[in-house]
Amino acid sequence: MPTKGLSSHHPISEEQFQQQVTDLAQVLGYDMIYHNPDSRRMQAGFPDLTLISTSRGIVLFRELKTSKGRVRPDQVKCLAAMQAAGLNAGVWRPEDLHNKHIERDLRGQA
Repeated sequence: MPTKGLSSHHPISEEQFQQQVTDLAQVLGYDMIYHNPDSRRMQAGFPDLTLISTSRGIVLFRELKTSKGRVRPDQVKCLAAMQAAGLNAGVWRPEDLHNKHIERDLRGQA
């Protein structure tokens, strides 16, 4: 998986990061990768991505942030509610791609 743009000298945009994440999910056989292009029509704070792998029996809800991006209070509230309900929800940042955290989550090895 390319890690272009992960150094502190060349920050990666959230859009570039999202493309890298969705590309990896596709390579790993995820059946559904959902991103609502217009978050104004979603519940405030709903995570950027919903990823489903039927072969692994995994559903992931992930908010994507740049290395310095802040998680808004409504996002924290939504992720906490999802986690309290037993859902696999969290935040990924570009460094999580570089250190293989995202790949481990996608493989169900978290």
